[in-house]
Amino acid sequence: MLSVESAAVVRATLPVVGAALDTITARFYETMFADRPELLDGLFNRGNQRSGEQRRALAGSIAAFAGMLLERPDERPDELLNRIAHKHAAVGITDDQYVIVHKYLFAAIAEVLGEAVTPEVAAAWDEVYWLMAGALIAAEARLYAEAGARQGETWRQWRVVERREETADVVSFTLRPVDDGPVPPARPGQYVSVRVEMPDGVRQLRQYTLSGFGEDGLRRITVKRVRGGEQPEGEVSTLLHATVSEGDELTLSAPFGDVTLDDGTPHTTAHVTGGTAQEAAAGSAEGLAAGSTRGDAGEGADEDAPLVLVSAGIGCTPITAMLQHLADAGSARRVLLLHADVSEPAHALRADMAALADALPGGSRVFWYEEAPEGVTGTEGAVRTGLMDLAGLEIPSGAVAYLCGPLPFMRHARGQLIQAGVAPRDIHYEVFGPDLWLAHAS
Repeated sequence: MLSVESAAVVRATLPVVGAALDTITARFYETMFADRPELLDGLFNRGNQRSGEQRRALAGSIAAFAGMLLERPDERPDELLNRIAHKHAAVGITDDQYVIVHKYLFAAIAEVLGEAVTPEVAAAWDEVYWLMAGALIAAEARLYAEAGARQGETWRQWRVVERREETADVVSFTLRPVDDGPVPPARPGQYVSVRVEMPDGVRQLRQYTLSGFGEDGLRRITVKRVRGGEQPEGEVSTLLHATVSEGDELTLSAPFGDVTLDDGTPHTTAHVTGGTAQEAAAGSAEGLAAGSTRGDAGEGADEDAPLVLVSAGIGCTPITAMLQHLADAGSARRVLLLHADVSEPAHALRADMAALADALPGGSRVFWYEEAPEGVTGTEGAVRTGLMDLAGLEIPSGAVAYLCGPLPFMRHARGQLIQAGVAPRDIHYEVFGPDLWLAHAS
C-alpha cells in the first residue's frame, strides 16, 4: 500500500511523469546498455529494443501500476503483477537486476525531468518502484520454487525428436529432455522461452506457447517465421526455421504463463506444443498478441461451463493445447472452436484442431478463410469465407471464452462475444511480447 504522503505526490506528478515516460525509458535503456552491454546477451530482446516496443512496455507498466495504486489504494494489483512475474520468470530475471534497473531508471527520471524531481517527488516514486519490485520478487520466487529451480535457473537442454512442416512459414518441433530428470508440469496455454546463440555470438530469447504434448515428457513448440515487410524479419524465428533439424538440441526454460485453461482436471507434466508468445504479429517485430483479461483464466469460473475457443493465425497454438487437454481428459463440456486464417494452406495445425474438436462429445467448430477453399463459397457451415463474423452464430449461454491472435482481431472478437452475451469477466486473453499493456486500451 502506498503511503498517504507518497500517494498525494504521485497523484500530483503522474500527468507530468506519465507524459515523459517514453523519453525517460528510452534514456534508461540507452544508458544502462552502454554501461552494462552484457544484459543484451541472453536477457533483453534486441529486436524489441530497436523497435522501441520494450521501452513503451516498461513505461506502460509503471504508469498502470501507479494508476492502480491511486485508484484502488486498499488493493494490490495482483493481475498486473502476476502477468509481469510470469514473463520475468520465463527469461530468468533475478533479484539483483531490480537494483540495476532502479539505478538507471531513476537517473533517467532525474535527467529528463530536471528540477521537477524534488527530494519529495523522488522519494514518492521510489516507493512506487519498490512496492512493485518487492511484489514481483516475491511472486517470481514462488514461480521458481514451483518449477523446482533457483531464481532464474530454469534452463534445460531438449532434443528435437521431430520436425514437422505445418505450412510454408510454420514449423513444429517436438522435443524431449536430454537428461532423465523430472519434467516440470505445464498447463495448456503456457509458454516456454527458447534461448539460442545468434551468428554474432549474442544469445537471444523468444517465447513460444506450447502447442501440444505427449508421453514421456514430450513437448511441442510451433514457430512462425516472421518475414520482412512492415515489421523487421524475425531473427530467432528465421534461425530456427533455417538451422534446426531432428537430433539438434535447444535450450528451453520451464513453462510459465498465467492465462491457462483451468477445468479442475489434472494436467500432464508434459504439456503443450505450440507457439503463441511468439514471433509474428500485432505491435512488435517479434511478439504475437494472444490474450487474457485476467490471470489464471478460468479461476473462479464454472468448471463445467461451455467453452468458446477463438483464434487467428498462429494464435491457434495455445488453443490446440487446450483442445488436446480436453480430449485427453475425456471432457464432456460444450466446446465451440472458432478459427480465422488467410487460407486453408496457411492454417497451421489445422488437422490437429479439427481432429481434436471432432473427438470431443460436445465439440463443434467453424473455420473462416479470407481466400475461399475450393468448393466453399458461403458464410454457413463448418468452413466459411471472409473474415470471422460471429453475428448469427449460436454462442452457448454462460460460456467462458479464450482468445488468441493479433490484438486488433481479439478486440473485434471480444466485442462480438460481449454482444452475444458472454460476460466480459469470462473472456480471457493475454498480449504476449512487449505490447503487454496496450491490451488495457481495448
